[in-house]
Amino acid sequence: MEATNTPARTGGRILVDALVAQGVDHVFCVPGESYLAALDAFHDAAVEITVCRQEGGAAMMADAYGKLTGRPGICFVTRGPGATNASPGIHIASQDSTPMIVLVGQVGRDMRDREAFQELDYSGVFGTIAKWATEIDDPARIPEYIHRAFMTAMNGRPGPVVLALPEDMLTQEAVAFDAPYAEAVPTAPPADSMARLSAMLAGAKRPVMVLGGSRWSEQGVADIRRFAEAFDLPVGCQFRRQSLFDSTHPNYAGDVGIGPNPELAKRLKETDLFLLVGGRMSEMPSSGYTLLDIPTPKQPLVHVHPSAEELGRVYAPTLAIHADPTSFAAAAAALAPPAAIAWSAETRAANEAYHGWSDVAPTMPGAVDYSAVIAWLRDWLPEDAIVCNGAGNYSIWLHRFLRYRRFGTQLAPTSGSMGYGIPAAVGAKRIHPDRTVVAFAGDGCFLMNGQEFATAAQYGLPIVVVVVDNGMYGTIRMHQEREYPGRVTATRLENPDFAALARAYGGHGETVESTADFAPAFERAAASGKPAIVHVKVDPEAITPTTTLTKLREMALAKAR
Repeated sequence: MEATNTPARTGGRILVDALVAQGVDHVFCVPGESYLAALDAFHDAAVEITVCRQEGGAAMMADAYGKLTGRPGICFVTRGPGATNASPGIHIASQDSTPMIVLVGQVGRDMRDREAFQELDYSGVFGTIAKWATEIDDPARIPEYIHRAFMTAMNGRPGPVVLALPEDMLTQEAVAFDAPYAEAVPTAPPADSMARLSAMLAGAKRPVMVLGGSRWSEQGVADIRRFAEAFDLPVGCQFRRQSLFDSTHPNYAGDVGIGPNPELAKRLKETDLFLLVGGRMSEMPSSGYTLLDIPTPKQPLVHVHPSAEELGRVYAPTLAIHADPTSFAAAAAALAPPAAIAWSAETRAANEAYHGWSDVAPTMPGAVDYSAVIAWLRDWLPEDAIVCNGAGNYSIWLHRFLRYRRFGTQLAPTSGSMGYGIPAAVGAKRIHPDRTVVAFAGDGCFLMNGQEFATAAQYGLPIVVVVVDNGMYGTIRMHQEREYPGRVTATRLENPDFAALARAYGGHGETVESTADFAPAFERAAASGKPAIVHVKVDPEAITPTTTLTKLREMALAKAR
């Protein structure tokens, strides 16, 4: 088509049209005057917009979208403090390998490099945490940049892209042609690598498979399950990747995360074939880099990853397979298992150890037994419920005692960022309005992005938020008692009435001060049809499922003597 026959459009219109051409159906934003031309273009576009209360929440909602769909979550923020407010969500997407695109308003091109109002160098600010950070100077090139942003965010090891949009560029008219639809490019494992893997499995006695990372799909999860069943492999899931394998399956060995089952940790250290699919075995799943030696593990390591740059980056694998998890799972499901499987007894033992570790939660001190709360929810929650959480000791119970049955049912930051649960729940409920969505947050965690409860109320999203309130930053207090027993500094919290806060936002609020109160309170919250907060007051002594603050302090003092 000749350019003379194509009408000129503003940069804002070109941008929105380019996003629609990439299949964008939802964006999360905090509005700003720096990208008014794009906001105006959205007025006539078939795109849902979720208006958020703070840019960090918007970015975390976009991260949740990327985790659930595999397509980049789209986040719009304004310049300067708006962009820096979004940085926690960008960092989460980076460490969690989540596809995301953040579009940032920028000062006009004629004002750059003068430190104009809220001016930042976005390539410099985000260059170390984004896969790509740049600025679009020419509206005619917007489709090119958007297409590249999608390809970059989705392929290899997925991650966030940041694109700065000068205000005057968005109002300038230009002739531009939409780019084709961008898709993640499958990376299939080489046939000779799969043959080597098959031979290594045939010679193994105690193999273990660990699943992690992103670029999974419903089909990939189904295929890896078939592979695990055919070879009768014990399967662990990395920290906050537990929805990659049904935790009720007889081959499930448990969560390879913070403070794992000691029997599982021992099994991983002693395995004669460590098959790592999709993940990186970074600090949390590796128990502080103690499960595998660096650079050369004692265990024969087969590492499958969609990014060639991750293979051998930390651990030197015996066999490196450059493949995305879904493609690998399809190839693995087609492998023929050995006629006699030597490790079936080991698989049964691994599963029995998992159940011994996670079936019965120890009774905790205080009027509300948080262990009993989680045990009740384990039976109540639907199989497809989406469980979201941020960071804090309250999440230990979720990882250890809940059951994740299906793909896409766990939204939690592997980066350990607080404040993630509520915005993730809002994003999940916007995408899946018919599914049960529950967010867990500690009292400190909730107040980092709890304002997004207002977003849930605005859009009538009946999420249920369980606030686990122990009146302190519990994880830091735990470490404080271990390292500086009795010297409590800067970890106490004075909290609002969270149930009343829910009602103030137009939602439903419940207060739980005894174990028996929880089930009816939660059921009323779930039946209310409103966003709800269930404020659970727990004893600060209940710091982990296996110890108390007093015991930690006494052990630390005894050690100091």
